[in-house]
Amino acid sequence: MQDRRLRLASAGAGLALAAVLGLTTMPAQAEPDIDSVRDRVETLFHEAEQASERLNDAKLELDRLQEGLEDLQADERRASRQLDDVRAEARDAVLTQFTGGGYDALTSVLTAGDTGALVEQMGAMSSLQELQQGVLDDYRAGAKALDLRRQATETRVDQLTDLRAQLAREKATVEEKLASAEDLLADLEEKQREALLAGDTSAIPKNIPASGRAKAAIDFAMAQVGDSYVYGAAGPSAWDCSGLTMVAWAQAGVALPHSSAAQYGSGPHVAASDLQPGDLVFYYSPISHVGMYIGNGMIVHAANPGAGVRVSPLYSMPYVGAVRPG
Repeated sequence: MQDRRLRLASAGAGLALAAVLGLTTMPAQAEPDIDSVRDRVETLFHEAEQASERLNDAKLELDRLQEGLEDLQADERRASRQLDDVRAEARDAVLTQFTGGGYDALTSVLTAGDTGALVEQMGAMSSLQELQQGVLDDYRAGAKALDLRRQATETRVDQLTDLRAQLAREKATVEEKLASAEDLLADLEEKQREALLAGDTSAIPKNIPASGRAKAAIDFAMAQVGDSYVYGAAGPSAWDCSGLTMVAWAQAGVALPHSSAAQYGSGPHVAASDLQPGDLVFYYSPISHVGMYIGNGMIVHAANPGAGVRVSPLYSMPYVGAVRPG
């Protein structure tokens, strides 16, 4: 046992001496695996894009609700003015009955003792009051209905405002993750980073067979290749996926919403086998990315913050379907 302790002590002393003399080295840090980095970066980019597209959807809904709210408020103001007019007319009618000819007529029939005339006069006054009350009740009901609609719309706007704040927080969280992924990218050699982020340009059509409105949209989108990707952007030098397709088709006079999910409902759906240059193609479930088909099995799209606007294969992402705008 004593010999064993002596051997262990000797070995420990030897290691300590080796450390002092610099004869031992720490294990080399493993090189980052480019495939793992690619998977993580792509996941984070996609999560950020999902949040951004949901934010785009919320903005569209908010705009619609705000416009509806303004219409409701205008209706309410009109109803209020009409209500004031009816009240004024009814008041004038009552005053006329009791301070003008109506009062004199009533006094006359009372003095004459003409029962038939008295009943007729009182009936006219009663009818007027019933009509007045009915009109006022109608306008009160209308004003109340408008007020309820206004309150409901304001409540919905508040909900959407909260949703936008929630999405902004979600996006901020994803951007923090992206920063971590960018740190991983920084650990790669320059050639590895370029290979990871490079687009596939081997099959870019030289002459895209398109004409008319589709050609105008394609020409614009292709002219943006190389531009930056920024969440929520729609030009002039930075884009997100739906911002690029929206502005590209606007060059052809076709209005599209700034949302990939909303654009999926903007025109007739076409099968993958029937795709034509200019068609919009959609990805992921739920839909969170859109590009433009340019032929030869390729698309042009605002890809992600690492790649910007580039050309990629049609099936480089989970394909959902296609729409033909216009």
